[in-house]
Amino acid sequence: MLTSLQNNLVKQIRKLHSTKERHKQGLFLLEGTHLLEEACAVNYPLEVVCCTPEWQANHPTLWEDACSRCDRAEVVSEEVLQAIATTVQPDGVVATAKRGEQQSQVPFTGVVLALETIQDPGNLGTIIRTAAAAGAAGLWLSQNSVDLDNPKVLRASAGQWFRLATAVSEDLKATVEACQQAGMQIIATLPTAKLTYWQVDWRKPSLILLGNEGAGLSADLAAMADQQVKIPLSPGVESLNVAIAAALMLYEAQRQLLEKGLETRG
Repeated sequence: MLTSLQNNLVKQIRKLHSTKERHKQGLFLLEGTHLLEEACAVNYPLEVVCCTPEWQANHPTLWEDACSRCDRAEVVSEEVLQAIATTVQPDGVVATAKRGEQQSQVPFTGVVLALETIQDPGNLGTIIRTAAAAGAAGLWLSQNSVDLDNPKVLRASAGQWFRLATAVSEDLKATVEACQQAGMQIIATLPTAKLTYWQVDWRKPSLILLGNEGAGLSADLAAMADQQVKIPLSPGVESLNVAIAAALMLYEAQRQLLEKGLETRG
C-alpha cells in the first residue's frame, strides 16, 4: 500500500491538478466511483487507478474491472488519496487516463451544440449532462474554451461525459461551415433576434451556437447563422446562464421530435 506523499506516482498525479501539467503529461484525472463506473461501462482505457482499502473492500467487482483496464493499480492510504484528489471529500478512488481519447466523430445529423469560449467548467459539464439527457447528437467546443477533460467538467457532467460525442474544434468557423455544407441549419442565440427559440423547426438537423458566459457569441459566428433566435426574458433580466439556455433549446427540439414521432405513428 502506498502511504508516502513523496512517492513518485503520488507526486505525478498531484501535478495533474494543474491544467499545464495535464497538457504536459497528456493525462487527466477521473475522480469518484460514479465516473469510474461510467468509464468502465464504455470500455474507456485507464492509465492508473488508486483507491483506499475501504473503497476496495466495498467495490470488489468495480476494482477488478478497473484493474483489468489500467496499466497500474495501487491501494493507497486515506492521506494519499486526499492528496491526489481535487475534491474536498473524495469518495475513495482516483484514476488517470490519456487526454484526447474521448474525441469522437460528432455527426452532421440530429441536434448538435457548438460552444464558443466557454470558461466555466461547471457550465460545460452541465451542458454535456443536459445534452446527453435531451438526446443531442454531439457537441463541438472551441479550442479557447475550458479543457473538455477538466476535473470539474467531468464531475458536473455526472458521468455523461463518456456517453456524448464531443470534440474540440481548432477553428470553430470552419466547423460551422462544414456543418452548413452537410445540410445542417445553423441557429444562433442573440438577445436582439426577432424569432423565439420555439419558432424554429427543430426537426431538421440543427447546430446550436452558444457563446461565452460574459461576452456572448462573437459577431463572426453569429453572422454565419441561418436563423437567429432569442429566449424571452422579463424586463430587467439581462441574460440566462448558458447551460440553462442550452437546456431550453435542446428540450424544445426533443419536444418537436417526439411530436413528429407521434404524428408518424398516428
